[in-house]
Amino acid sequence: MGKPSDMPSTGSTKVAAALGTFALLLFLFAQPMAATPSQPRIRVLILDGFSNHDWQQTTALLRGILEASGLFTVSVATAPSTTASPGWEQWRPNFSDYDVVIQTCNDIGGGPSWPREVQIAFENYVRNGGGVLVFHSGNNAFPDWPVYNQMIGLGWRNKQQGDAITINSRERLLRIPPGQGENTGHDGRSDVVVHRLGEHPIHHGMPRAWKTPTLEIYYYARGPAKHMRVLSYGYDKHTQMNWPLEWTVRFGRGRVYSSTFGHVWKGDVQPPSLRCAGEQTLLLRTLQWLARRPVTVAIPADFPTEAATSIRPEIQIPASAQ
Repeated sequence: MGKPSDMPSTGSTKVAAALGTFALLLFLFAQPMAATPSQPRIRVLILDGFSNHDWQQTTALLRGILEASGLFTVSVATAPSTTASPGWEQWRPNFSDYDVVIQTCNDIGGGPSWPREVQIAFENYVRNGGGVLVFHSGNNAFPDWPVYNQMIGLGWRNKQQGDAITINSRERLLRIPPGQGENTGHDGRSDVVVHRLGEHPIHHGMPRAWKTPTLEIYYYARGPAKHMRVLSYGYDKHTQMNWPLEWTVRFGRGRVYSSTFGHVWKGDVQPPSLRCAGEQTLLLRTLQWLARRPVTVAIPADFPTEAATSIRPEIQIPASAQ
């Protein structure tokens, strides 16, 4: 008979097996649920082509996150950068082919507004039940397009262009009328604690507060702010006030989601903003909700806490996006 140390006891074997099973379940729980025949992949269209941000890298990183999940098929419609560019008259995305549109275009850097025909098609797509994710600076775009302002609720605007929304210490929303306060702006990027407001399917199971890296908090974002629901907020040191970080708008039968997450500036490489485990989880769950699918993406084991961010390894860019 061997020494006691040479042969594990039956109890130790059972404990080891139980721990192994638990570790496996934890790993599986942290993975997105792949599409099944009964739940086909969600069809996503990314709109890009012009922005004062790095729109090429933004699109590549988004594709890397979405395609790795196995839940989405991703297409890209790149708008010509000027009205004189080749292809301007032919750029007519067929929005009805997609469950969700991710809008990244931003004309602050001198880009054009979309052709009126495209604007009308986009309005009808959302009004008839389409889903739109206005990604980061996408809400800086098109201040002179009234229906777009209605769809996004709040945007990067001057202080005369609509109400601003702030959140008081009791987590109640307060409206700031046009002309009061400042134009929309932001302080420097920093790690910010995200505070959830109420309950929403996108956030179900997430902690009430969690920290995200290098976030821009837009203070005094302005707009009609109608049929709007604020999902989360953050504290801005410059104004010493709480401002929305995520919000949804009901436009006709459609759903629109906006947030200030996901900043990718020119010169940034694999920015922490999109490698954040919280932001990646939020992105996948938001797209499921916008597509009117069950929100099945699990809250992963590496989801950030209120005290610490959680930054994942570099995002693998699909070969077709390089």
